[in-house]
Amino acid sequence: MSIRVERDKESGVAVVTLDRPEKHNSVTLEMARELGAVWRGFRYEDEVRAIVVTGAGGRAFCTGIDRAAVGNVPQPSSPYTIDDPLLTIGPKANDLWKPVVCAVEGMACGGAFYLLGESEFLVAGEDAAFFDPHTTYGMVSAFETIHMAQRMPYGEIARMALMGSAERISARRAYETGLVSELTPPGGALAAACAAAAVIAGHPTEAVQGTVRALWSVKEAARAQALAHAPHLVALGNLTADRQAELFGRRGTGFRTR
Repeated sequence: MSIRVERDKESGVAVVTLDRPEKHNSVTLEMARELGAVWRGFRYEDEVRAIVVTGAGGRAFCTGIDRAAVGNVPQPSSPYTIDDPLLTIGPKANDLWKPVVCAVEGMACGGAFYLLGESEFLVAGEDAAFFDPHTTYGMVSAFETIHMAQRMPYGEIARMALMGSAERISARRAYETGLVSELTPPGGALAAACAAAAVIAGHPTEAVQGTVRALWSVKEAARAQALAHAPHLVALGNLTADRQAELFGRRGTGFRTR
């Protein structure tokens, strides 16, 4: 299985690991279904009071959907809807209000933001890097930017999305702008995230979940309205699948980190 779940009954913390390190923990359709099932399952596990999400291998947290494994997902002809297999890979999309902390090492890009955007806060190793390559390959970054706009200043999310694969945000810059709440030495993000999650899990769970729900209610109306527009923007602005594949096939390796 490509999703690994470990539960610590003593602390009340569960660790969800994306476990495809050879593919930078990119998400297949099966993994997307597994993640949704994991989040829904946690709703019934009272012994799990906080969750940490991380990626295996240290080279990447997640690099979004695995284009090689998934190929081109068939799309409805209507411009009012799209078929996006990543829409329900996050905890909030599955009506889970237990606190979630992301532990990021290495790359986090593209579809990773569905997970990062639905967590409470991020802990990152100093070698982590964040970027969004959608525009480089002729795709509208809609869902990703909407998720991340809840936790990044407008100028930062706009620059990341518009610069595409030409530029990456360093962990230090992410920390300075509030995307990351704690920096650790490389390899230390998981331990730090688990330590924070254990503290949270030690508090009365009704108060914790109520606090999470209250925090999300602050921007929920604006977020829901923005997400309602996203399918139309993607349908109207994306290049054809063949054209995307052409751009992806001749992608470069050069980028700037700031």
